[in-house]
Amino acid sequence: MDFEAPRRLVRALAEGDSTQEDALWLTRLPELLARTVEQTGLVVERVVAPGGRGSLVVLVHLPDGTPAALKLAPPSAATGHERTALETWDGSGAVRLLGDAGPTGLLLERLHPEVSVRSLPEAKAVLEASGTLRRLWAPPPPGHGLPSVADRTAAAAERLRAADPGDTVAPLIDAALAVREELLAAGEPEAFLLHGCFHQGKVLAGDRAPWLAVGPSPLVGERAYDLARLARDRAEDLVATTAGPSTARRRVGRLADSLDLDRDRVLGWTLFRTVTAAVAAMRADRAREAEPLLEFASWL
Repeated sequence: MDFEAPRRLVRALAEGDSTQEDALWLTRLPELLARTVEQTGLVVERVVAPGGRGSLVVLVHLPDGTPAALKLAPPSAATGHERTALETWDGSGAVRLLGDAGPTGLLLERLHPEVSVRSLPEAKAVLEASGTLRRLWAPPPPGHGLPSVADRTAAAAERLRAADPGDTVAPLIDAALAVREELLAAGEPEAFLLHGCFHQGKVLAGDRAPWLAVGPSPLVGERAYDLARLARDRAEDLVATTAGPSTARRRVGRLADSLDLDRDRVLGWTLFRTVTAAVAAMRADRAREAEPLLEFASWL
């Protein structure tokens, strides 16, 4: 099947910690898609572009005509973890898993990929997104094998320690590392199934429900961690205003209160995850992405 992989996916695999297997997977992606379609009897409608950073998503029809989405992920992706989370949620607040499509492929309920919560005015978007996130916080299934918050953040902390960011960013890195140690010092206070990569762009319009989450990178731990990525949504808009610092802290506080979470823990994980994302963007020479994140982090 002739097609060109979305540029966002190509760029993300080149910039990230992808493996040689991932690079080979990318070159063979047209062949893989064609083989998957043939084996499953799917009818391809179109490739979703720009699509995601970690997978190829194709709008398809099942053999019985039901519209669906085929997600093909590289070998390094934890597709098994995503499958575990989607099976646990069973469509409650999240896209419904329809079946497997090869070792790293998933067949998913068809949503509307062009319409995310981010298209709403900010106040409404935050309300809808936080309501969706609340529905995802469930007890993890027995024998889940998912990483903990401590596990997930350990590698990120090592990357921060290895960074050479310059004098202006170093204090933020020190603060991020210190707050992680403080948050984990007494062990994790609770063990919920978390989305792991939740933000407004991960909440899409659906037919079965108005808004459903997609693209989890699931883990188990405290809910404050899961709220941290949502808290910095539209950071670039805040940077453009004179009320940025006060608005940022007020937003974090309101989100924490709306979901009955400890403000300080939400603030701490927001700082850690924002600095982590900024340093990753700097490593990839994406200064325009890193700068508002660093500004946002400095306000927390």
